[in-house]
Amino acid sequence: MAGPELSIPVLSRHLVQAQEAERKRISRELHDGTGQGLMVLRLYLGMLGAGSQDTESQLKVQEALGLLDSTVEDLRRIIGRLSPRTLEEAGVLAAIRKEARDVSRNTGMESSLDLPESAADLDPEAELAIYRCVQEALHNIAKHSQAQSFKVRLRTENGECRLLIEDDGVGFSTRRSPRGSFGLWGMRERIAALGGTMRIRSGNGKGTHVSVTLPNPLPPVEFPGAPRSATTKAKLFSVRANHAQQRNKDN
Repeated sequence: MAGPELSIPVLSRHLVQAQEAERKRISRELHDGTGQGLMVLRLYLGMLGAGSQDTESQLKVQEALGLLDSTVEDLRRIIGRLSPRTLEEAGVLAAIRKEARDVSRNTGMESSLDLPESAADLDPEAELAIYRCVQEALHNIAKHSQAQSFKVRLRTENGECRLLIEDDGVGFSTRRSPRGSFGLWGMRERIAALGGTMRIRSGNGKGTHVSVTLPNPLPPVEFPGAPRSATTKAKLFSVRANHAQQRNKDN
């Protein structure tokens, strides 16, 4: 007997969750396999350089170590984009601050953040969607905008969650496909699957404004194999509480 047909938004949410689960799996494999292997290789190279009396060989080992360190840093960045630990451990507000801080450090752009004191009323699914939107928008700003500054604003009130990301860069014509359009399309599809909207306003020399609106709380949805949102949220809060307790012990 065939099961009930699922609507396109429900299927889209299911697909997004499957994608996030695959991102986590890949990030774990990269960390536990590739990352650990590179660290062992670095240890062996260091031992090889320390044991060599030949100046030319030592220089080549140091060059290889520099390249290896750069590769490890790139791997960490990729793992962070695939499955951000800050979001899971400390929540969406801390994750947004980290993304903005990283972009400012890497580009020299000034950042302005207007965030609420707490986002505890957001569903985990909404937190992830908001974070992915910020991540993609800031990536585009850093890569394409040539901006001097950017701003991120988040509000949760009156049954809605509103996100605004804007920059003072070169902008683009909205009549044409914008730079990074595939990522922007993915953001729009993710938000639409949650019952929200995303709008992009830009123009040549006028910067870019990305606004996202989500219902809060999200509309309930059930599909085979999906955990209930309340259980998922409780588990997430438990994970964050455990990490907070561990940080307090370390301090």
